[in-house]
Amino acid sequence: MKGRPRSRREVKVQATRKGSLPATPHAGRPRPADLGRGRTRRWSGLSLIPFVLVGVGLGAYHSSFTGAFVLDDLHWVIGNVKIRRLWPPWEVMAHASRPLVELSLAVNYALGGLNVWGYHAFNLAVHILAGLVLFGILRRTLDSETLRARYGRSAPWLAMAAAALWIVHPLQTESVTYIIQRAEALMGLFFLLTLYCVIRGAQSPNPRGWFTAAVLACALGMGSKEVMVSAPLVILLYDRVFIAGSFKNLCRQRWRLHAALAATWVVLAALLATGRVEEQTVLVADLTPWRYAITQFGVIAHYLRLCFWPHPLVLDYTWPTAPTLASVAPAAVLVLALLGGTVWALHRQRPPGFLGAWFFLILSPTSSIMPIADVAFEHRMYLPLAAVVALVVIGGHEFLRAVLRRLVAPDHLRRPLEVGLLVAAVAALGYTTVRRNEDYRSEYSIWSDTVAKRPMNPRAHYNLGIAVDQQGKIEEAIAHFSEALRLSPDHVDAHINLGAALFSQGRITEATTHFAEAVRLKPNYAVAHNNLGAALVRQGQMKEAALHFSEAVRLKPSYPEAHDNLGTALYAQGQIKEAIAHFSEAVRLKPDFTAALKNLRRAQASQQQVKDSP
Repeated sequence: MKGRPRSRREVKVQATRKGSLPATPHAGRPRPADLGRGRTRRWSGLSLIPFVLVGVGLGAYHSSFTGAFVLDDLHWVIGNVKIRRLWPPWEVMAHASRPLVELSLAVNYALGGLNVWGYHAFNLAVHILAGLVLFGILRRTLDSETLRARYGRSAPWLAMAAAALWIVHPLQTESVTYIIQRAEALMGLFFLLTLYCVIRGAQSPNPRGWFTAAVLACALGMGSKEVMVSAPLVILLYDRVFIAGSFKNLCRQRWRLHAALAATWVVLAALLATGRVEEQTVLVADLTPWRYAITQFGVIAHYLRLCFWPHPLVLDYTWPTAPTLASVAPAAVLVLALLGGTVWALHRQRPPGFLGAWFFLILSPTSSIMPIADVAFEHRMYLPLAAVVALVVIGGHEFLRAVLRRLVAPDHLRRPLEVGLLVAAVAALGYTTVRRNEDYRSEYSIWSDTVAKRPMNPRAHYNLGIAVDQQGKIEEAIAHFSEALRLSPDHVDAHINLGAALFSQGRITEATTHFAEAVRLKPNYAVAHNNLGAALVRQGQMKEAALHFSEAVRLKPSYPEAHDNLGTALYAQGQIKEAIAHFSEAVRLKPDFTAALKNLRRAQASQQQVKDSP
């Protein structure tokens, strides 16, 4: 009997050694109630992460709200009559290759007209939402069965670090601050939502709702930008690497999901087939796929450099094409090595292989063999940047762990070091983003910046010429238009705008030369014919002027200025009845056209005098 209590105590000691709590907790050991409070504190910390991400996004982009409409914004926002009516929305989206973008612009216009603030607010909201979804993807991936043993405890904080760096990175400014590039950000949001819903569905006992949402998000992404074409392939690889473990398991468990995601390619094909011609991707006829592909080696290497050192950032590169493969050999070696490493890692089913596939597959529609007019644009790195940032954050985490172990330093020092490095990186990148957003505050500032960084860019000189012309700096505008023509003699709009600037200074002969060259280069350009006609009128060549005004009206019947000018030429030749018809049409097309209205009244008075004369 005396030995039995000792036996029970020994059993308890053994159970404690196996991990059970002793019957009476002692000082320093948390009570069960304390454990509950610990979980509450941990959850409170996690719940603050979305607010941190929203805060860093607002901090980095608070300087973007007054940014001007630039470059393609002038066509797709200011000059886009379709967005002037929001209802019915299907008419806004009809015949558009990116209907979700057009609809978003129509919503902005309905709420605030051309007040630029609302457009920037929408872009930033999309970007921050995308960052929050990216955080969710990274957290669940690091806490997945594949990676939980190594990163499970650190998953929320590593995911927060990567998402924060991605949100504030200056390379994202072109997708966020350049208004029409909301197409890239919208596509990115739907791309990330598609993947997030697939991950949640795979973890859910009732996945149908999540998988339906994934297919819907994928279809919406197809309606935002063509780069979404890579989404079904990227998600297929994610499933294989992080969820199913093999294509055999993937096909057995979720083949219907992946078939449905691939079916959304039909949406993209239909939009491209029915979209307006001017919205289609501009392909360069004399730029071969091979020449474009070898040029992309240098472009991709430049993108990678900007991920680590985001300077200089340029709105419009007008990147020169590579003449031979040898001319881009170092960049080609780098890119091919990364591509080879990606294939090897995917074959071995290593997580870094998926990050490489993410990078290359998302870039492939614009940075492979399709000869697109614009060889390089920073907004194309919107989603690929996520792979680079995730790799750097996780690699940095592993590096610090290894260094502290080698130094025999306490592991608890790693978290303060990581937090300090993260705060410094976010602050540095955020500050650079704030400064970059200031370049977008006006057309003059962004094109001055572009010319300073790419002085051999004819399009930059042309647009800067327009900006300074609007400021009344005619001589400076002439200098930039002339430089644009020196760099690109076939630049039709530069000929027209240089001619107009010379015309305003009374240099009619020089202006006529440039207008005539514009007509020669582009015979079906109504503006060129109209301007040449105006110069000929100043030289007293009314018949020749009337011919060009007539051609302008034929090419563009809704051109009120051409109708007014044709009426003036006809009136000078005594053809009053015909002149009245064109003055009337000019006033009908543009009711507030004061000059045309005066010309119409004068012509009508002359006609009446003819009738009243004996």
